[in-house]
Amino acid sequence: MVVVEDPVETVLAQVEAGELGDPLPVLAYLAGQAVELDEAELNASRRRALLLVAAGGDPQRELSVDDRAVKAIAADLYSDDRRRQLARSVDALVLRVRDRPVAREAALFLAADVDLAWRLLALTLLAEELAG
Repeated sequence: MVVVEDPVETVLAQVEAGELGDPLPVLAYLAGQAVELDEAELNASRRRALLLVAAGGDPQRELSVDDRAVKAIAADLYSDDRRRQLARSVDALVLRVRDRPVAREAALFLAADVDLAWRLLALTLLAEELAG
């Protein structure tokens, strides 16, 4: 019998072990996988944000949720429907990590502040683009 490992479970185990740093952006990214984003819209938003990163100085600097480029992506991609999708996904994640104290605490924090979860998702989408 071949056991296929769930990649999300692998990431959650790494979050729990503290191997991925701050769990908040990791969990926001995981929850964000359930948000329906148009690829062309996402790419256009990322391109505009990259210009803001470049205009802001060192493009290799560490970004935060309060960075102008991150806020731009968050605003570009925002809709009430997408926010609801993220909130539902975060809530589902809370249930999934109930036996993982570190991940549970982070997921509950995100569930209590969906606006922060949205900006963290935007941060991870920009970071993904910068890394790519």
